[in-house]
Amino acid sequence: MPIKDHNLLLKITHPSRYIGEEVNSVKKDIQGVDVSIALIFPDIYEVGMSHQGLKILYKILNGFEWIAAERVFSPWTDLEEELRAGKIKPTSLESYRPLNSFDIIGFSLQHELCFSNILTILDLSGVPFLALDRDESFPLIIAGGPACFNPEPIADIFDAILVGDGEEATVEICKAVRKAKKEGLKKSDLLMELKRIEGVYIPSFFRPHYTHDGIFEHMEPLYGDYKEVHKSIVRDIDMYPFPDDQVVPFASLVHDRLAIEIARGCTRGCRFCQAGIIYRPVRERGAGSIVKKLDQALQKTGFEEVSLLSLSSGDYSCIAPLIKELMDRNSGKKIAVSLPSLRIDSLDPSWLEEIKRVRKTGFTLAPEAGNDRLRRIINKTLTDEDIMNMARDLYGAGWNLIKLYFMIGLPGESEEDVLDIIRLAKRVAGLAKGRGRREILNVSVSTFVPKSHTPFMWSPQISLEESVRRVNIIRDGLKGTRIHVKWNQPELSWLEGIFSRGDRRLAMALVVAWRLGARFDAWAEHFKIDTWEEAFQRSGIDPEYYLHREMSLEEIMPWDHIKSGVSKEYLVREWKRAFEEKATPDCRDKCLDCGVCDHREIDPVIHKDFLVPPTEKISETYAETDIRKYRMTFSKTGQASYLSHLELARLFMRAFRRAGLNMVFSKGFHPMPRISFSAALPVGTGSIHETLNIELYGIIPPMILKGALNSQLPEDIRITLVEDISNLKKEALIESHYRITLDGIEVDRACLDVFINSTSFPITKTTRGAEREVDARCLVKSIGFADPDTLNLVTSHVSGPEIKPAYIIKEIFGLRDDQIPFINILKTKQILG
Repeated sequence: MPIKDHNLLLKITHPSRYIGEEVNSVKKDIQGVDVSIALIFPDIYEVGMSHQGLKILYKILNGFEWIAAERVFSPWTDLEEELRAGKIKPTSLESYRPLNSFDIIGFSLQHELCFSNILTILDLSGVPFLALDRDESFPLIIAGGPACFNPEPIADIFDAILVGDGEEATVEICKAVRKAKKEGLKKSDLLMELKRIEGVYIPSFFRPHYTHDGIFEHMEPLYGDYKEVHKSIVRDIDMYPFPDDQVVPFASLVHDRLAIEIARGCTRGCRFCQAGIIYRPVRERGAGSIVKKLDQALQKTGFEEVSLLSLSSGDYSCIAPLIKELMDRNSGKKIAVSLPSLRIDSLDPSWLEEIKRVRKTGFTLAPEAGNDRLRRIINKTLTDEDIMNMARDLYGAGWNLIKLYFMIGLPGESEEDVLDIIRLAKRVAGLAKGRGRREILNVSVSTFVPKSHTPFMWSPQISLEESVRRVNIIRDGLKGTRIHVKWNQPELSWLEGIFSRGDRRLAMALVVAWRLGARFDAWAEHFKIDTWEEAFQRSGIDPEYYLHREMSLEEIMPWDHIKSGVSKEYLVREWKRAFEEKATPDCRDKCLDCGVCDHREIDPVIHKDFLVPPTEKISETYAETDIRKYRMTFSKTGQASYLSHLELARLFMRAFRRAGLNMVFSKGFHPMPRISFSAALPVGTGSIHETLNIELYGIIPPMILKGALNSQLPEDIRITLVEDISNLKKEALIESHYRITLDGIEVDRACLDVFINSTSFPITKTTRGAEREVDARCLVKSIGFADPDTLNLVTSHVSGPEIKPAYIIKEIFGLRDDQIPFINILKTKQILG
């Protein structure tokens, strides 16, 4: 939701989340399209913009001239408060339109803990929560994503829910909406059209039934030709456009890198893993396609790291030659490669030498359990020795820190199994080189949550108290070691477990919890278990029913009418094999008749041949005489004023890459471009005179350099001058000149006279919680009124701490903190010497 109100942006944290105008964002004339859709990710920008599915749909939908797809993210709690106070509705980032003006509002639901944020967005937009309360004047409200494989807890909220892959089905939904608009169809007629699309679930076309004692009994279909919903399956992920020109964010994302899905689906069959079931069959992208798409995407985005996405990247058929090819092409440009999802038994030590050619990206290994027996139960066939060998290879290759991921509460887990997590972690840590206090191993622990459509969906979840106890056993057992223990808050798993196997009765509890203040439940600092306990009590819901019951294999589940493709018979078979400690092999080698593949249209897509375009290698060495140093003078105004200094630096680094310029990098384990800025402006301060110095290889005419960069920068940042300063001595910032406008603030001019005539003017500055006094008078060279509402301020840059101009003005005139956002500051000049 782009915000252009200066006062509002300075009241909230991380304003760059909300300003829009990013490189590669797509803006269309909404009046010139047939269908508009708001793609909503119900979490903050930094999380939502990391999600690959959102980028894919944004690319595909905007590829049609008649569709406009725009992005919306959840406002953080501080912005929600300001929006309510100002009676402001959320808008999209592209066209600034309120959500109820779109034809379709589509939510991406990645997990159950985002549900309360759905209600926040709907409420701020003036949209009733429940589908039955919305008339024809409201947009079509839909949802998709993995959390929709049990859609029942939120079924009453949505008009339609997409189950499965979205590339084809979302376009078909848009076509149906276009037809309905042209023919003047009512929403009820539109829903009849939508039910014909593979993967589309219309909740109002089904009615749940419960026994007299509250047990879910069955789901009654209201139409004879619509008794169940089969997931939408994309047969070949390479058939659809990859977002090579994806939006380049201003804010630092949770996963701030260029990601490409090298395969969808997994063949390993871990019995706890919902993703391994719902994304079947495995569909690999061709190696040549990956290389070509990454070449194009890196040029269009300027990212400095590539991530190869898959449920198990190491299982990709050509992973070894692919990593080498990508490093050969990109290591000279200092572009790193990371593999975020690796099975220990699929990792080849030879990959490590390739990956670390640029820098050692993170390695997370997932043993899941502390011993071989429990891993056999969950069908993870690696052994303790496999784990030790892989850790030995990682430490031996120079990695100083690795991460192990474990779950507690798995079916069949005993006290001894929990203690084995401690033993295994200590054995792994013992392989690290060197001594000292530095942490060498991160151990991450989370509580097992039974999920729909998995062999363990019948299992009870351990109690909250037991979850806390087991986490504490691991924490206490690893105290005093160089192992850092992280854990997912057990209370979050408690709520996730309720909704993961929930039914429609939970919708009202969700509404009650939201009205009691539930927001951002996936964030530990915002989750309030008391709120949810009260909501369940008010709604007559017993959480124990969903959490701790061991369900019968014959029991009808609330999601049985939603078909993942994997048969229930297969899941029962896997449940039984688990407690016989029998392994089920990888279905790449032999079809296991799980039910997904029909071996006609739907089959695994495996690319065993490594066929790639010719390698364009970049030399990794340059002569020192090739290095030139340039100074660039630039302006930073408008929305760009709200970028932090780190965000501005990252923006320039990516612009240099997109412009095809060869930057000079520092040496060492984490090479960085040799770029420096004369000053770090406070967030919200604009400037028409900033400078940066950058070292580049080769002599480039300044006008050519200026034009190349301006073509890659957002409109609110302009290069005004480029100078070759290779032969000049180093200069430091001496003075900064500001024009300060007081927006509706009345001040006592006598206060300024007092300041000017003083010999010292101490101001208390707080940095990271520590207070110190700074003499503002020696920092101010001159200050005076240009007109009744405007001051000119010149500050000197001396050694020691400095004070932001806004705080100097605040202290001079004795203003309140809430008046600071009404101080508008523009830097007009700086002097170097």
